[in-house]
Amino acid sequence: MTDDDTRLTEILTRTRIIACVGASPNPARPSHYVSLFLQAQGYRVIPVNPGQAGNTLFGERAYARLSDIPSVIAVDFVDVFRRSEEVPAVVDEALDALPHLRTIWMQIGVQHADAARRAEAAGVQVVQNRCPKIDIPRLGLLDHRPAL
Repeated sequence: MTDDDTRLTEILTRTRIIACVGASPNPARPSHYVSLFLQAQGYRVIPVNPGQAGNTLFGERAYARLSDIPSVIAVDFVDVFRRSEEVPAVVDEALDALPHLRTIWMQIGVQHADAARRAEAAGVQVVQNRCPKIDIPRLGLLDHRPAL
């Protein structure tokens, strides 16, 4: 196992509650099927999408913004399904609004070096240009069930 794989395994085994920024009700969208996969793996997935705010997605209430998620929901991982140029605003809001945040994960094709540096400087681990739906089975974590 590489050092990077060890880091990813540690992140994925300690994570409990994931905010999915860019969550979609459309089953053809990656944010939809990745969220369902993460739920099936035992994570709680909180959808974030202004167009879906107040609706139910994945059995959870959707929020317009990360800052709208009630503080009693201890989000520790933000999964970013937005364009790379939108990442700085997502990271800034996550750092400001989520006191339990430990990881910002940018999906395949999504990366932003400056935003990643800001998050890491604040003590948050950053993963860029990867997908947990790919990494969980690759790392042998399919039977992992977070204790919620």
